[in-house]
Amino acid sequence: MTDLYDCDLTPHNTFGIEARCKRYVAFDNVAEAQAMLPQLVESRERLLLLGGGSNLLLTGDFDGTVVHSQIKGMERHDDGAEYVLLRCGSGLVWDEVVAQCVAEGLYGAENLSLIPGEVGASAVQNIGAYGAEVKDLITTVEAIEMETGRIVQFTNAQCAYAYRQSRFKRDWKDRFFITHVTYRLCRTFVPHLDYGNIKAALAEKGIDTPTPIELRQVIIDIRNAKLPDPKVEGNAGSFFMNPIVERSKFEALKDLYPDMPHYIIDNERVKIPAGWMIEQCGWKGKALGRAGVHHKQALVLVNKGGAKSSDVLTLCHRIQGDVKAKFGIDIYPEVNIQ
Repeated sequence: MTDLYDCDLTPHNTFGIEARCKRYVAFDNVAEAQAMLPQLVESRERLLLLGGGSNLLLTGDFDGTVVHSQIKGMERHDDGAEYVLLRCGSGLVWDEVVAQCVAEGLYGAENLSLIPGEVGASAVQNIGAYGAEVKDLITTVEAIEMETGRIVQFTNAQCAYAYRQSRFKRDWKDRFFITHVTYRLCRTFVPHLDYGNIKAALAEKGIDTPTPIELRQVIIDIRNAKLPDPKVEGNAGSFFMNPIVERSKFEALKDLYPDMPHYIIDNERVKIPAGWMIEQCGWKGKALGRAGVHHKQALVLVNKGGAKSSDVLTLCHRIQGDVKAKFGIDIYPEVNIQ
């Protein structure tokens, strides 16, 4: 277990925002977390559950205790002839899990390659990319009830997953410390290529029917080509969620913007890329003080060097206002603002 006081949080958030916390506690196993979490809750200190810090904007020093999982390990169990259940510690790096799955012939997570963060956060955030969401892989989530230290287990249905949402972000927020997530992977590879520019990227490489390794690499190449490396330019990945609007709203906008990209959810709802709208508002590649919009992907806000959280929030609010004025659509941050 790691237990530090007056800890620097700069290396614990990929935005690179300078901040400190009163105390930082990281658990190596379930027993440690069970023993200490009720004590932390009883102390009435503010608590912040922190994963890899890749989906976080700190608004200042945290006057409380930051809690982190360092629980590792993978266990695989057969689930019939076709499927395998993979139980993963919440402190594992998500992309390392995807890489391990591909290496071992376990499929279904390829389109989620290179998404930053850890296993525990995948179950909170319902991470997704290129037409895939982790909710379609998760079977169970194991956690500790922080107030009592009791071990609990939730089914996929109980977590009430939706687009970038779960009960862990809403009514269960700060109630449970996730220790393990179990995913259901398939032994048969069925590539999903119909989202974004996957097919075009494969065609450039002369690939018609990709292997799992080739698909994973193409996803990685696409992400690396348009997303900044947080070690070079601080960021939290996609800052805004893509809005889902009613079909009537979409049709009205489509008349004004015939080339507007979109993804049909069902007969009544359509998803419109927030990055496209931000770009149409002229923000792509622009900066406001020390915070800016990435020059290759308008969905990503970046730390141009020495940015404070106030710089990022001011930029966020300006972008929201411009998108609302131009399209009549509210866009909301995907990142956790603390």
